[in-house]
Amino acid sequence: MELLRLAAFEKRAPDPAALLAAIPFCRHMGISAEVADGELTLLMPYAPMLIGNPVLPALHGGAIGAFLETAAIAEVIWELGGAQLPKPIDITIDYLRSGRAVDSRARARIAKRGRRVVNVHAELWQEDAGKPVASLRGHFLLASL
Repeated sequence: MELLRLAAFEKRAPDPAALLAAIPFCRHMGISAEVADGELTLLMPYAPMLIGNPVLPALHGGAIGAFLETAAIAEVIWELGGAQLPKPIDITIDYLRSGRAVDSRARARIAKRGRRVVNVHAELWQEDAGKPVASLRGHFLLASL
């Protein structure tokens, strides 16, 4: 929270890499962030603990969903400069194809922002951004720090 307060005080976007590194869940999952051409992209490297179906092998749906939710929240924090913390109201995840045992990336965008609620869309892909593995649509309540 201190990272967010400092960024809001300095009227700048928080450093996504430092923010994710401060979250124990993101450290456990190995999630990292990169900003290129003004877009925030999250990376979740493959790890055997992420497998849900060892026969295929395919990523666990919970790992995919959690990664997409993290991408959506990180995008809102980054776009709004850390001034408000998004809290999930509802989230819908569409699983489009099996997530293979390779690194995954996710990117989110704010579809609509109101005074108190923001609508976010996110996609997870592996090797080809044009072939998403899953997508998220969610509404988040914007809470002051």
